[in-house]
Amino acid sequence: MASQVKRRYDASARRQAAQANRRAILDAARELFSTHGYAATTMSDIAERAGVALDTVYAAVGRKPAVFLELVETALSGTDQIVPARQREYVRAIRAEPDSKHKLEIYARAIGDIHGRLAPLLRVAQTATHPEVREVWQNIARRRAANMRELAQELAATGQLRPELGLDEITDIIWATNSPEFYCLLVEDRGWSPERFTTWLADTWHRLLLA
Repeated sequence: MASQVKRRYDASARRQAAQANRRAILDAARELFSTHGYAATTMSDIAERAGVALDTVYAAVGRKPAVFLELVETALSGTDQIVPARQREYVRAIRAEPDSKHKLEIYARAIGDIHGRLAPLLRVAQTATHPEVREVWQNIARRRAANMRELAQELAATGQLRPELGLDEITDIIWATNSPEFYCLLVEDRGWSPERFTTWLADTWHRLLLA
């Protein structure tokens, strides 16, 4: 019995250590990519900054493109783990909310939070010449477009949107205005506060979409 308890304890301790290493690796990579750029940051740099062996970086996350992808995914989820879109708390809240106005307000708040985390990674992607980084960003954009079509369908089903708007147009409006590029233009380039952006985004969607 004692040996079983010890094995469970050892397994739990190993999991906690692995999670701590992964968190340290991602924190180190985020800082180095943001300050030095993707190309100038080596896997050895990440390992040194994280305080782990190089082999640990490969085992915990993977090669450099995988590290960048993990950073994007965790920025989207707002947690240390990758969370599929449908399982995120704000998505569940949007689906549970019957009113389109409130659905859009929930989503605008979520976008403000997400892009606060994602904006530094956009700058990394914009300055990186590596095709694997562009591919990660393009895949995220395509996935976002597919998710926006699902949101457009949910909004249209309430019967509260402008009747002349089709699903494609609703999808495109939300997809364009919820992009990290759009956030960076107003918050980073024009000096808006994140709170002002969130309020403006919800109001803009109300004006453009609601009947």
